[in-house]
Order: sequence, then C-alpha cells, then structure tokens
Amino acid sequence: MRILITGAAGMVGRKLIARLAKDGSLRGRKFSALDLHDIVAPQVPAIEGVDVSIHTGDLSAPGATTSLVASHPDVIFHLAGIVSGEAEANFDLGYRVNLDGTRALFDAVRLAAFSPRLVFTSSIAVFGAPFPDVIPDEFHPTPLTSYGTQKLMGEALLADYTRRGFFDGIGIRLPTICVRPGKPNKAASGFFSGIIREPLAGQEAILPVPRSVLHTHASPRSAVNFLIHAAEIDGNAVGPRRNLTMPGVAVTVGEQIEALTRIAGAEVVKRIREQPDETIWAIVKGWPTRFEARRARALGFAAEERFDDIIRAHIEDELGGKVV
Repeated sequence: MRILITGAAGMVGRKLIARLAKDGSLRGRKFSALDLHDIVAPQVPAIEGVDVSIHTGDLSAPGATTSLVASHPDVIFHLAGIVSGEAEANFDLGYRVNLDGTRALFDAVRLAAFSPRLVFTSSIAVFGAPFPDVIPDEFHPTPLTSYGTQKLMGEALLADYTRRGFFDGIGIRLPTICVRPGKPNKAASGFFSGIIREPLAGQEAILPVPRSVLHTHASPRSAVNFLIHAAEIDGNAVGPRRNLTMPGVAVTVGEQIEALTRIAGAEVVKRIREQPDETIWAIVKGWPTRFEARRARALGFAAEERFDDIIRAHIEDELGGKVV
C-alpha cells in the first residue's frame, strides 16, 4: 500500500505521519511507501520497512500534481492549504492554493485513471450566519469568507469527482483544532488555542474577541482520528453526500477559560489579556457555533465530550504532563 499526504509539514500532517508510523497499517493493510508533500520539506521519523519520499513545491504549479500521483497511491490525504486569516488577507493566494491546488490534484488523479480513497480536509467555515442554535447536517452552506468559499468549492469538486468514479472521496469538515501546539499561525481562529497554550507555557496570551463567543473544538488527537477513520470507512455507508461535519465540543471562550482555571489554576489564567481586534472579530462573528453532526457520529466519528479533556490532551502530548 502507498499513501500520499499533501500538507505534510503542517501540524495535523505531522501528527498524522506519527500515527501512521506507530500503526504501520491502514485499511487493514501494511503500507510500504509514504509520499509527503508540502511547500517546505516535512521532518519525518524513521519508519522501518517504509519507502518515504519527500516532495516540495506549489501544488498549483504546472505538472506538480501529475508527478505526485504517478505512483498511484492507494490513499491520499489532502491537507494542503492556507489558513483562514491568510486566505482572507490575500485573495489571490487563497484561491490559488486552496482552490486551484485542490482542483489540480483532483484532476491529476482523474487523468491518471486510478481510483484511490481521497480524504479532503474541509472546514466548518463553509457555513455562514444566521444560524440556528444547533446546526443540523441539512443546514445549507453559505460561507461568509473567502476561505469558506474555497473549501466549499473543494467539497463540490470532491462530490462530483466521486460521483464520476475518478476517486472515492470523503470530505471532513473540521471544527477548530485546539489546542494547536507550536507557534501561532495566521488563522483567525488561532486565539482559541493561544489562550490555552501560551498561559500553560508561562507566556501571555491575547484574547481579541468577547468571552461570550461560542465555538466548536476538537483536539489534534481527534483530528488525526477523523482522518484515519475517513480513510477506512465504507464509502457505500456514506452515500452520495460525501462531505461530513465532524463532532466536537461546543463552548464559549469564557467556558474555555473556566476549564483552564479548573486544570491549571487562577494564576495561569491571569496570563490572558483581553485586547479587542475588530479585524478578527469581523471574521469570527460570522462563524457557526455548535453542530448536530448526526451523520458523522452514526458513521463512527468521535471527539472529546468536554473541553477539559482537550486541555489535558495538550498537556499530555505537548508538555510532558506538566504546567509551567
């Protein structure tokens, strides 16, 4: 079995690689080759008995995707893309990377005439206000950002290419992944992780939105579980509606901070400084809040039940079980 991962140098990509290296198999089969692509070379652990190939460059560049799929991978994880804030700030770059790169990859698979399982990471940004209290699976996607629009276009392409038999696609709409390790990125949602990650590491964090903001989260652990399950699930059970909203924990920012207080104490929480940012608020206030995710749950996708568990996962996985 051969596996291709685009966006392999990103946080989720790195954790997916580590999980695959640990498991050694996917879809009930051992894999012998791993192709990793990103704009920069990902760091890869040694995986005994697996041929690891590193590819760097722009997916939307002419011929880039053709060479990536020439070896006919059995499973493709398409994680590559630029984040929400950057896509909103740079219109041309967002469409080139998030839409043109996705279309190029899908078309390369079509022209190569093989039919892999293709897992596409979409986003809850495909939904736009106004929202009901709980967003059902049937809620119509009407994105209010360029990033959400680009992801929705990718979803439509995935469904059509799957219908035509070019590949067997599953799209997973990720909630905000929290707590993201490492340095802050340009995602408008970055503060959701920052107000947990930085205080736990002994650093100040900026909160740019009101504490009343309600949002849905899942841990990096859950994100990887979503990807693995999407690669292994029976496509016939999914049916023609190939894009699924993932489950998660819906909490307000205030409830995030309360969970941090329970786990790490009031002194850690004092490291959060409230500083309104109208640019971020303009993006965030148009985002969805909580989801039913009935179809995904019925198909076996699962996430944390409490935000406390998300914080504990971060402490265990990234801080060695200790708080500064």
